[in-house]
Amino acid sequence: MRTWGPLTAVCLGTFMLLLDVTIVVVALPDIAAALHASMSDLQWVVDGYALALAALLLGAGAAADVLGRRTVHVVGIVLFAVASLLCGVASGPGMLVAARALQGIGAAGMFATTLPLLASAYQGRQRSAALGVWGAVGGAAAAVGPVVGGLLTGGPGWRWIFFVNLPVSVAAVWLTLRAVPETRGPAGMHVDWAGTVTFAAFAGGATYAVVRAGEEGWGETWTLGSFALAALALVCFVLVERRTAHPLFDLALLRSRAFVGVMVGSLAFSGVAFGVLTYESIWMQTLLEMSPVRAGLTLLPLTGASMVVSVLVGRLLHGVPARLTVGGGLLLVGSGNLCQSVLDAGSGWTALTPGLVLVGIGTGFVAPTVAGAALAAVAPERSGMAGGAVNTLRQLGYALGVAVFGTVLTSRMAETLPHDAAHTLAGGGAGALRRAFPGHALREAFASGLDSALVVAGLTGLVAGGAVLVLVRSPKAGTEAEPEVVGKTVASRG
Repeated sequence: MRTWGPLTAVCLGTFMLLLDVTIVVVALPDIAAALHASMSDLQWVVDGYALALAALLLGAGAAADVLGRRTVHVVGIVLFAVASLLCGVASGPGMLVAARALQGIGAAGMFATTLPLLASAYQGRQRSAALGVWGAVGGAAAAVGPVVGGLLTGGPGWRWIFFVNLPVSVAAVWLTLRAVPETRGPAGMHVDWAGTVTFAAFAGGATYAVVRAGEEGWGETWTLGSFALAALALVCFVLVERRTAHPLFDLALLRSRAFVGVMVGSLAFSGVAFGVLTYESIWMQTLLEMSPVRAGLTLLPLTGASMVVSVLVGRLLHGVPARLTVGGGLLLVGSGNLCQSVLDAGSGWTALTPGLVLVGIGTGFVAPTVAGAALAAVAPERSGMAGGAVNTLRQLGYALGVAVFGTVLTSRMAETLPHDAAHTLAGGGAGALRRAFPGHALREAFASGLDSALVVAGLTGLVAGGAVLVLVRSPKAGTEAEPEVVGKTVASRG
């Protein structure tokens, strides 16, 4: 308990909060039917959680430095549990989206404190091993979410994807209080509230604008206004961070080309790896008429490949440059999405399998190494900020990915179906449309929309992977150290 208790406690909370990022994917058609939810409602069920987590992650980390990291972690777990209960008893889409956002707030308190708690509990080789296990757990949680969601939705019902968090939360609180010591940041730290608010406004405004574009069009007044407000919030965030004595994010970190490369990879990763799964699940359940369990199990190639490769990477590739693991992994994820973009009206779920395997392999390379690469790219005193930035961009990338790919999907479908029909179909309402449109037409429209979304995701992954390979280069003598896989560089700083 004394040696690996802190790692077990942190990984338990991490697995639970990252599982909830993707666990709802397979349950969306059932949620839509039970709560009469629209396409945009379903997007916000996914994005409400991811966006709240991303928007508040850096602020929660700063608050933890002041209030105590274990304290904030435990409060986050309790809030997450309460929100999970509210999700499970939701009577309408509005209540569910609000409860999912509350879940994200609790998850931000948990996630923001994971790396600092591990860093304070372990040193040297133990820290390197702990970071490797934590990264592998995070990647596995996101990957198995759709499978677990399918099993629960097809069994006791979709509400149990939230109720299952309650006993896990109790165990996580007990183990954290028993095994994890309390730590704080340096004396005199302050919470950058202005930075927290402006970054949250930017993230929320940008995501809302993309979702709005899918509903009403890119040139619609509210869409353009939302993009403008998001841009203004980003400018304000930069100005605030340049002036404050205790910034939420030190902009000087962006002078490191290696760190910028890791940030680009982090932003792209979760979106391109998991963002299209939401719509693939809807396609399988509404048009291929698969059960939630079967739809979840069809994603096992991604899950299995990700978990196996994550373990092998953690054990065998210590010291391999991050430009190869993160950049190469993103190239595989992008290629996997392109391999899936071969759907037509007659396609079955097996058409996705080769591409899902490639995405899983790429995920196995990126997930356990990207956090260690960020820590290795900055000075030790900035490790907490760097870790928070990686996790923030991963969740923001997922929220934006779901929104962007949904907009691409519906825009392509609207070329052959009326706009309202395209949104109804993308939201799982195929049954109501079969009376007005031939089944072949609906399958062709959804397949073409998915192909377009997968192409955009694939190209994004390839561009991001290329950027990592270019930016995260082996340094010349006397320059910054090359970030490595969770291993030698991180361990040497322990």
